[in-house]
Amino acid sequence: MEGSLYERLGGIDAITAVVKDFRDRVARDDRINQKFARTDLGRLTRMLIDQVCQAAGGPCSYSGRSMREAHAGMGVTSGEFDALVADLVATLNEFKVGNTEQGELLAVLGPLKPDIVEVDSSQVGTPLPPTYQAAPALVS
Repeated sequence: MEGSLYERLGGIDAITAVVKDFRDRVARDDRINQKFARTDLGRLTRMLIDQVCQAAGGPCSYSGRSMREAHAGMGVTSGEFDALVADLVATLNEFKVGNTEQGELLAVLGPLKPDIVEVDSSQVGTPLPPTYQAAPALVS
């Protein structure tokens, strides 16, 4: 196992490709896509790239809100979190990311679950509460 997880994932270009595929997979997934109904996808994509890059030991710096703050009031269920992880694994498999690298990446992201999940339920496809305030769009 040579190099950082960032290097073994293929650097920023590979991370960007994976994140974009993952974003599109989530958008098609009726189990969870309602939670992203008011999300600025450009912002989400940039934040996910930075977050994965930083978590993998790359040169990026995640500057977004904490996971607790970003997901507060969304009513995310355990089932929806698990569906999102399944979508991520499907994307990683599609890009032929090795099991070791997948495990390392999921070990970094898994501990975020308590900051994201607000409803202990296996239910999926729940609507975004009308009171949820999405982050503003990024100014580019």
